[in-house]
Amino acid sequence: MTRQGHQISLPREQLVHLLALGALLVMGGLVIAGPGGLLSWRENLELLERREAHIAALSEERDVLRNRIDLLHPDHADPDLTGELLRQNLNVVHPDEVVLPLEPAPQP
Repeated sequence: MTRQGHQISLPREQLVHLLALGALLVMGGLVIAGPGGLLSWRENLELLERREAHIAALSEERDVLRNRIDLLHPDHADPDLTGELLRQNLNVVHPDEVVLPLEPAPQP
């Protein structure tokens, strides 16, 4: 060791220092430009907001479907919903109802 500092003289020691410097540079590059780095932070926040909005929409849809399931429970089915589903799926009507067929609107 000299007064100016440590002199690296062995090629093996130089190689170890060069590899350590290279590893530090790669890690620094990943911190800045990697998939979880500083440059992609805003994109990740936007993606998170979109996914949270999608989850909220799916939760609302799930609640609506859960309500319809509860209304169709065999022990206490809602008569209005039951009648609606019968008319829609089985094409049945009451004897006092009149069905008016509608012609499709002409296409311009």
